[in-house]
Amino acid sequence: MPANIKKIINEEKIFSVLEKTRKPARRQILTILKKALKKNGLNLKEIGFLLNAEDPKLIEKMFKAAGRIKKEIYGERLVFFAPIYISSFCVNDCDYCGFQRRNPAPRKKLTLEEIREQVKILEDMGHKRLLVEFGEDPVSNPIDYVVDVIKTIYNTKSGKGEIRRVNVNIAATTVENYRKLKAAGIGTYQLFQETYHQETYKKLHNGPKADYQRQLLAPGLAFKAGIDDVGLGVLFGLYDYKFEVLALVAHAQYLDKKFGVGPHTFSVPRWQPTASAGWKKPPCPVSENELFRIIAILRMAVPYTGM
Repeated sequence: MPANIKKIINEEKIFSVLEKTRKPARRQILTILKKALKKNGLNLKEIGFLLNAEDPKLIEKMFKAAGRIKKEIYGERLVFFAPIYISSFCVNDCDYCGFQRRNPAPRKKLTLEEIREQVKILEDMGHKRLLVEFGEDPVSNPIDYVVDVIKTIYNTKSGKGEIRRVNVNIAATTVENYRKLKAAGIGTYQLFQETYHQETYKKLHNGPKADYQRQLLAPGLAFKAGIDDVGLGVLFGLYDYKFEVLALVAHAQYLDKKFGVGPHTFSVPRWQPTASAGWKKPPCPVSENELFRIIAILRMAVPYTGM
Protein backbone atom coordinates (compact mmCIF):
# COMPACT_ATOMS: atom_id res chain seq x y z
CA MET A 1 0.00 0.00 0.00
CA PRO A 2 1.57 3.37 -1.02
CA ALA A 3 2.46 5.56 1.95
CA ASN A 4 0.25 8.47 0.87
CA ILE A 5 -2.77 6.14 0.66
CA LYS A 6 -2.02 4.53 4.02
CA LYS A 7 -2.02 7.96 5.69
CA ILE A 8 -5.65 8.29 4.67
CA ILE A 9 -6.99 4.73 4.62
CA ASN A 10 -5.03 2.26 6.71
CA GLU A 11 -6.76 -1.03 5.99
CA GLU A 12 -4.80 -2.95 8.62
CA LYS A 13 -5.86 -0.44 11.26
CA ILE A 14 -9.51 -0.61 10.20
CA PHE A 15 -9.58 -4.41 10.30
CA SER A 16 -7.85 -4.31 13.69
CA VAL A 17 -10.47 -1.91 15.05
CA LEU A 18 -13.29 -4.17 13.86
CA GLU A 19 -11.64 -7.20 15.44
CA LYS A 20 -10.94 -5.50 18.78
CA THR A 21 -14.49 -4.14 19.08
CA ARG A 22 -16.31 -7.37 18.16
CA LYS A 23 -18.06 -7.88 21.50
CA PRO A 24 -18.97 -4.52 23.03
CA ALA A 25 -20.36 -4.43 26.54
CA ARG A 26 -23.61 -2.59 27.21
CA ARG A 27 -21.86 -0.03 29.41
CA GLN A 28 -19.38 0.72 26.60
CA ILE A 29 -22.19 1.50 24.19
CA LEU A 30 -23.99 3.70 26.71
CA THR A 31 -20.78 5.61 27.44
CA ILE A 32 -20.21 6.19 23.72
CA LEU A 33 -23.78 7.39 23.22
CA LYS A 34 -23.38 9.81 26.11
CA LYS A 35 -20.23 11.18 24.48
CA ALA A 36 -21.95 11.40 21.09
CA LEU A 37 -24.65 13.66 22.52
CA LYS A 38 -21.98 16.29 23.20
CA LYS A 39 -21.70 16.63 19.39
CA ASN A 40 -17.90 16.49 19.27
CA GLY A 41 -17.71 13.37 17.11
CA LEU A 42 -16.35 9.89 17.78
CA ASN A 43 -13.07 8.09 17.14
CA LEU A 44 -12.74 4.95 15.03
CA LYS A 45 -12.70 2.58 17.99
CA GLU A 46 -15.93 4.05 19.37
CA ILE A 47 -17.52 3.75 15.94
CA GLY A 48 -16.35 0.12 15.79
CA PHE A 49 -18.17 -0.66 19.03
CA LEU A 50 -21.38 0.89 17.66
CA LEU A 51 -21.08 -1.06 14.41
CA ASN A 52 -20.62 -4.33 16.28
CA ALA A 53 -23.41 -3.87 18.83
CA GLU A 54 -26.16 -6.47 18.40
CA ASP A 55 -28.61 -5.77 21.24
CA PRO A 56 -31.81 -4.38 19.62
CA LYS A 57 -32.44 -2.16 22.64
CA LEU A 58 -29.00 -0.58 22.32
CA ILE A 59 -29.48 -0.12 18.59
CA GLU A 60 -32.75 1.68 19.32
CA LYS A 61 -30.86 3.95 21.72
CA MET A 62 -28.44 4.73 18.86
CA PHE A 63 -31.34 5.81 16.67
CA LYS A 64 -32.71 8.05 19.41
CA ALA A 65 -29.31 9.62 20.10
CA ALA A 66 -28.72 10.27 16.40
CA GLY A 67 -32.20 11.75 16.06
CA ARG A 68 -31.60 14.07 18.99
CA ILE A 69 -28.27 15.23 17.54
CA LYS A 70 -29.85 15.87 14.16
CA LYS A 71 -32.66 17.89 15.69
CA GLU A 72 -30.34 19.97 17.87
CA ILE A 73 -28.09 20.86 14.92
CA TYR A 74 -30.52 21.04 11.99
CA GLY A 75 -33.96 21.21 13.58
CA GLU A 76 -36.68 19.94 11.24
CA ARG A 77 -34.87 21.31 8.18
CA LEU A 78 -34.50 19.10 5.11
CA VAL A 79 -32.61 20.23 2.02
CA PHE A 80 -33.75 18.89 -1.35
CA PHE A 81 -31.89 18.87 -4.63
CA ALA A 82 -32.82 17.52 -8.05
CA PRO A 83 -30.34 15.48 -10.09
CA ILE A 84 -29.85 16.06 -13.81
CA TYR A 85 -27.94 13.48 -15.82
CA ILE A 86 -26.18 15.61 -18.42
CA SER A 87 -24.20 13.01 -20.37
CA SER A 88 -24.08 9.21 -20.37
CA PHE A 89 -20.85 9.08 -22.39
CA CYS A 90 -18.22 7.32 -20.26
CA VAL A 91 -14.83 5.72 -20.93
CA ASN A 92 -14.90 3.65 -17.74
CA ASP A 93 -16.13 0.08 -17.49
CA CYS A 94 -17.23 -0.31 -13.87
CA ASP A 95 -18.97 -3.61 -13.14
CA TYR A 96 -21.79 -2.10 -11.06
CA CYS A 97 -22.69 0.86 -13.30
CA GLY A 98 -25.30 1.12 -16.03
CA PHE A 99 -23.14 3.66 -17.88
CA GLN A 100 -20.30 1.13 -18.20
CA ARG A 101 -18.40 1.28 -21.48
CA ARG A 102 -19.42 -2.25 -22.52
CA ASN A 103 -23.12 -1.29 -22.39
CA PRO A 104 -24.27 -1.11 -26.05
CA ALA A 105 -27.14 1.27 -25.25
CA PRO A 106 -27.18 4.57 -27.21
CA ARG A 107 -25.39 7.44 -25.46
CA LYS A 108 -26.91 10.86 -24.89
CA LYS A 109 -25.41 14.26 -24.17
CA LEU A 110 -27.75 17.18 -23.52
CA THR A 111 -27.32 20.36 -25.50
CA LEU A 112 -27.32 23.66 -23.61
CA GLU A 113 -30.81 24.36 -24.96
CA GLU A 114 -32.06 20.99 -23.69
CA ILE A 115 -30.52 21.81 -20.31
CA ARG A 116 -32.37 25.15 -20.22
CA GLU A 117 -35.65 23.35 -20.87
CA GLN A 118 -34.98 20.84 -18.08
CA VAL A 119 -33.97 23.57 -15.64
CA LYS A 120 -37.11 25.61 -16.30
CA ILE A 121 -39.25 22.56 -15.55
CA LEU A 122 -37.41 22.01 -12.26
CA GLU A 123 -37.63 25.70 -11.34
CA ASP A 124 -41.38 25.63 -11.96
CA MET A 125 -41.54 22.70 -9.53
CA GLY A 126 -39.86 24.89 -6.91
CA HIS A 127 -36.34 23.47 -6.97
CA LYS A 128 -33.47 25.79 -5.98
CA ARG A 129 -30.61 23.27 -5.93
CA LEU A 130 -29.44 20.90 -8.62
CA LEU A 131 -26.85 18.13 -8.88
CA VAL A 132 -25.41 17.70 -12.37
CA GLU A 133 -24.00 14.28 -13.27
CA PHE A 134 -21.58 13.43 -16.07
CA GLY A 135 -19.89 10.23 -17.17
CA GLU A 136 -16.12 10.45 -17.50
CA ASP A 137 -15.21 11.18 -21.11
CA PRO A 138 -12.59 13.85 -21.83
CA VAL A 139 -13.73 14.11 -25.47
CA SER A 140 -17.51 14.23 -25.00
CA ASN A 141 -17.53 15.82 -21.54
CA PRO A 142 -14.50 18.15 -21.32
CA ILE A 143 -14.20 20.51 -18.37
CA ASP A 144 -15.17 23.51 -20.50
CA TYR A 145 -18.47 21.80 -21.32
CA VAL A 146 -19.07 21.22 -17.60
CA VAL A 147 -18.38 24.91 -16.93
CA ASP A 148 -20.78 25.93 -19.73
CA VAL A 149 -23.46 23.71 -18.19
CA ILE A 150 -23.04 25.35 -14.76
CA LYS A 151 -23.22 28.86 -16.25
CA THR A 152 -26.25 27.93 -18.35
CA ILE A 153 -28.11 26.67 -15.30
CA TYR A 154 -27.39 29.80 -13.26
CA ASN A 155 -28.48 32.01 -16.17
CA THR A 156 -31.76 30.16 -16.72
CA LYS A 157 -34.70 31.74 -14.90
CA SER A 158 -38.39 30.94 -15.03
CA GLY A 159 -41.37 32.81 -13.69
CA LYS A 160 -41.20 30.84 -10.44
CA GLY A 161 -37.57 31.39 -9.52
CA GLU A 162 -34.03 30.40 -10.27
CA ILE A 163 -31.41 27.82 -9.32
CA ARG A 164 -29.25 29.12 -6.49
CA ARG A 165 -26.81 26.23 -6.10
CA VAL A 166 -25.36 23.85 -8.67
CA ASN A 167 -23.62 20.83 -7.17
CA VAL A 168 -21.40 18.81 -9.48
CA ASN A 169 -20.56 15.11 -9.71
CA ILE A 170 -17.74 14.57 -12.20
CA ALA A 171 -14.75 12.25 -12.24
CA ALA A 172 -11.59 13.01 -10.32
CA THR A 173 -9.61 15.68 -12.15
CA THR A 174 -6.80 18.23 -11.74
CA VAL A 175 -6.35 21.27 -9.51
CA GLU A 176 -6.52 23.44 -12.63
CA ASN A 177 -9.90 21.98 -13.59
CA TYR A 178 -11.23 22.29 -10.06
CA ARG A 179 -10.29 25.98 -10.18
CA LYS A 180 -12.43 26.32 -13.30
CA LEU A 181 -15.36 24.78 -11.41
CA LYS A 182 -14.77 27.17 -8.53
CA ALA A 183 -14.75 30.16 -10.88
CA ALA A 184 -18.03 28.97 -12.43
CA GLY A 185 -19.73 29.05 -9.01
CA ILE A 186 -19.89 25.36 -8.11
CA GLY A 187 -21.84 24.52 -4.96
CA THR A 188 -20.65 21.16 -3.61
CA TYR A 189 -18.25 18.91 -5.50
CA GLN A 190 -19.37 15.33 -4.96
CA LEU A 191 -17.08 12.37 -5.55
CA PHE A 192 -17.75 8.92 -4.14
CA GLN A 193 -14.92 6.51 -3.44
CA GLU A 194 -17.54 3.82 -4.17
CA THR A 195 -15.58 1.33 -2.03
CA TYR A 196 -12.57 2.05 0.16
CA HIS A 197 -11.42 -1.57 0.06
CA GLN A 198 -8.52 -1.55 -2.41
CA GLU A 199 -8.76 -5.12 -3.67
CA THR A 200 -12.49 -4.78 -4.29
CA TYR A 201 -12.01 -1.37 -5.92
CA LYS A 202 -9.41 -2.80 -8.31
CA LYS A 203 -11.64 -5.74 -9.21
CA LEU A 204 -14.70 -3.62 -10.00
CA HIS A 205 -13.16 -0.77 -12.01
CA ASN A 206 -11.65 -0.59 -15.48
CA GLY A 207 -10.55 2.60 -17.23
CA PRO A 208 -9.19 5.83 -15.70
CA LYS A 209 -11.38 5.35 -12.63
CA ALA A 210 -9.47 2.16 -11.79
CA ASP A 211 -6.80 4.40 -10.22
CA TYR A 212 -7.70 4.10 -6.51
CA GLN A 213 -5.18 6.75 -5.52
CA ARG A 214 -6.53 9.27 -8.04
CA GLN A 215 -10.03 8.81 -6.63
CA LEU A 216 -8.91 9.02 -3.00
CA LEU A 217 -6.76 12.14 -3.37
CA ALA A 218 -9.23 14.10 -5.51
CA PRO A 219 -11.20 15.73 -2.64
CA GLY A 220 -7.94 17.14 -1.30
CA LEU A 221 -7.11 18.56 -4.74
CA ALA A 222 -10.53 20.21 -4.82
CA PHE A 223 -9.81 21.86 -1.46
CA LYS A 224 -6.42 23.04 -2.78
CA ALA A 225 -8.21 24.61 -5.74
CA GLY A 226 -10.39 26.65 -3.40
CA ILE A 227 -13.60 24.64 -3.57
CA ASP A 228 -15.14 25.09 -0.13
CA ASP A 229 -17.64 22.23 -0.12
CA VAL A 230 -16.75 18.64 -0.95
CA GLY A 231 -19.01 15.61 -0.58
CA LEU A 232 -17.80 12.07 0.07
CA GLY A 233 -19.70 8.84 -0.37
CA VAL A 234 -19.74 5.06 -0.48
CA LEU A 235 -21.83 2.86 -2.74
CA PHE A 236 -22.96 0.41 -0.09
CA GLY A 237 -23.23 -3.18 -1.20
CA LEU A 238 -19.83 -3.48 -2.88
CA TYR A 239 -17.97 -4.50 0.29
CA ASP A 240 -18.58 -5.01 4.02
CA TYR A 241 -20.47 -1.97 5.29
CA LYS A 242 -18.67 -1.90 8.64
CA PHE A 243 -15.31 -1.48 6.91
CA GLU A 244 -16.76 1.17 4.61
CA VAL A 245 -18.19 3.25 7.46
CA LEU A 246 -14.87 3.31 9.30
CA ALA A 247 -12.98 4.15 6.11
CA LEU A 248 -15.41 6.94 5.20
CA VAL A 249 -14.98 8.54 8.61
CA ALA A 250 -11.19 8.07 8.44
CA HIS A 251 -11.18 9.91 5.11
CA ALA A 252 -13.25 12.74 6.57
CA GLN A 253 -10.97 13.01 9.60
CA TYR A 254 -7.89 13.13 7.37
CA LEU A 255 -9.33 16.00 5.30
CA ASP A 256 -10.30 17.91 8.42
CA LYS A 257 -6.82 17.51 9.89
CA LYS A 258 -4.97 18.42 6.68
CA PHE A 259 -7.16 21.21 5.33
CA GLY A 260 -8.98 22.44 8.42
CA VAL A 261 -12.34 21.47 6.95
CA GLY A 262 -14.05 18.13 6.51
CA PRO A 263 -16.63 17.05 3.94
CA HIS A 264 -19.79 19.10 3.56
CA THR A 265 -21.84 15.96 2.97
CA PHE A 266 -21.83 12.18 3.17
CA SER A 267 -23.84 10.18 0.64
CA VAL A 268 -24.96 6.65 1.52
CA PRO A 269 -26.59 5.09 -1.56
CA ARG A 270 -27.13 1.35 -1.82
CA TRP A 271 -26.48 -0.47 -5.08
CA GLN A 272 -29.72 -1.41 -6.80
CA PRO A 273 -30.12 -3.90 -9.68
CA THR A 274 -29.83 -2.55 -13.20
CA ALA A 275 -30.15 -4.77 -16.26
CA SER A 276 -27.19 -3.16 -18.02
CA ALA A 277 -24.83 -3.88 -15.11
CA GLY A 278 -25.50 -7.62 -15.21
CA TRP A 279 -25.73 -8.15 -11.44
CA LYS A 280 -28.88 -9.52 -9.83
CA LYS A 281 -27.73 -8.54 -6.35
CA PRO A 282 -24.73 -6.75 -4.84
CA PRO A 283 -21.76 -8.69 -3.43
CA CYS A 284 -22.45 -7.46 0.12
CA PRO A 285 -26.16 -6.58 0.45
CA VAL A 286 -27.13 -3.94 3.01
CA SER A 287 -30.58 -4.28 4.57
CA GLU A 288 -32.93 -1.41 5.32
CA ASN A 289 -32.20 -1.72 9.03
CA GLU A 290 -28.46 -1.74 8.41
CA LEU A 291 -28.79 1.37 6.27
CA PHE A 292 -30.64 3.17 9.07
CA ARG A 293 -27.89 2.12 11.44
CA ILE A 294 -25.18 3.39 9.08
CA ILE A 295 -26.89 6.78 8.93
CA ALA A 296 -27.33 6.94 12.71
CA ILE A 297 -23.69 6.05 13.38
CA LEU A 298 -22.40 8.58 10.84
CA ARG A 299 -24.59 11.26 12.40
CA MET A 300 -23.01 10.59 15.79
CA ALA A 301 -19.48 10.19 14.40
CA VAL A 302 -19.41 13.38 12.31
CA PRO A 303 -22.36 15.41 13.59
CA TYR A 304 -21.92 18.54 11.49
CA THR A 305 -21.67 16.78 8.13
CA GLY A 306 -24.86 16.77 6.07
CA MET A 307 -26.43 13.57 4.78
